[in-house]
Amino acid sequence: MKFLLDVCSSSRSLRALLTRLGHDVRLVGEGDPCASDETVLALAHQEGRIVVTEDKDFGELIVVQRRPHSGIIRFLELPIAEQAVAMQEVLTYYEADLKSGAMIVVTRGRIRVRPSA
Repeated sequence: MKFLLDVCSSSRSLRALLTRLGHDVRLVGEGDPCASDETVLALAHQEGRIVVTEDKDFGELIVVQRRPHSGIIRFLELPIAEQAVAMQEVLTYYEADLKSGAMIVVTRGRIRVRPSA
């Protein structure tokens, strides 16, 4: 799969995990670290990438504004040290949801999936 790590979710451990598992990973910070959420979402969709973020605004963009996307993983109040472990769980149990463009919200002890509309 292809991922775009938002500026707030660009930890080395998360990138290393995804790369080691053979995924294509890009960082927002490698392009324009000040890009708006709308720009990030559009770029990810154009390239078929799942956005990985901590930013709640992406949920509004895809749910309220119905912007096109290729999927979102949002870490909510999850320390950087736990994000790679949580990502491994998401990839293990929710791969089909990710491939279908779902929005997945990950908190400590809970994973919620909002299927693609």
